[in-house]
Amino acid sequence: MVGPFQGTIGCLEIEIGKGVCGTAAAQRQTVIVPDVNTFEGHITCDSRSRSEIVVPVFDRKGVLIAVFDIDSEFIGSFDEEDKAQLESWMEWFAR
Repeated sequence: MVGPFQGTIGCLEIEIGKGVCGTAAAQRQTVIVPDVNTFEGHITCDSRSRSEIVVPVFDRKGVLIAVFDIDSEFIGSFDEEDKAQLESWMEWFAR
């Protein structure tokens, strides 16, 4: 399970492999979704969300300890530069 959730009322637990967060956890890689309406199996936790980026967070041993999820009210909010920066931050955080 992926959880808990911080922010507006949303999903408290998401199964690994389900939705964007669960997919990032299962694939062990960042997932960028320019338009959540095109992501098969998207879990709507906030109807305002239009795009999303989810970055898996690993500890020093490479164990998945969290996913960092950011939603936007706008389509196409996230790109490869966001991915690189967020992955760098999550690596630092996990140390």
